[in-house]
Amino acid sequence: MLDHKSPTPHMPCTSRRKFLKILGGVSALSTIPSQSFANIQQPRELGLSLLNLHTGESLKSTFFSEGSYLNESLNDLNFLLRDHRNNQVHQMDRQLLSLLHDLQQQFGADKPLHIISAYRSPETNEKLRANSKKVAKKSYHMKGQAIDIRIPGIPLKELHQASLEKRAGGVGIYSKSDFIHLDVGRVRSWGV
Repeated sequence: MLDHKSPTPHMPCTSRRKFLKILGGVSALSTIPSQSFANIQQPRELGLSLLNLHTGESLKSTFFSEGSYLNESLNDLNFLLRDHRNNQVHQMDRQLLSLLHDLQQQFGADKPLHIISAYRSPETNEKLRANSKKVAKKSYHMKGQAIDIRIPGIPLKELHQASLEKRAGGVGIYSKSDFIHLDVGRVRSWGV
């Protein structure tokens, strides 16, 4: 027969005390007005305005809304950011798209990002490597995780600095060619 004053084998005193503390904490949280969590619960929209300099195609699209990615918009972005040399389409990394959104918002959403290069097929990457030592053998472009951009009216050095501050991956500045490279690989930087 168990004595109700002593702890049961399944619920020692320390567990009971922890349980009561947790219960008290939950009760205290329930007194906080639900509006204080409104900003956390509201999903934000993510969109981009882009101009592909090689094809002349432009796109203004929301790719994330109400807590979900919008597949049709993602497909449109993937198409615009395709390898323009052979029209191969590849899924672009969503983290990269979010980074581009953040940069575009920082510098004014009305200015389209000019796309110099986004996805590159392995064949295209190899052809570019044959003509330049600046093209990486295992380029993030081949994974849909890199893009080369500029924003008209924004000094390249400002765009470069803002990209470095994001610490979201690799950032390279190509001053003579007037673009920056962004990728969502490991954090690193370089200048040419």
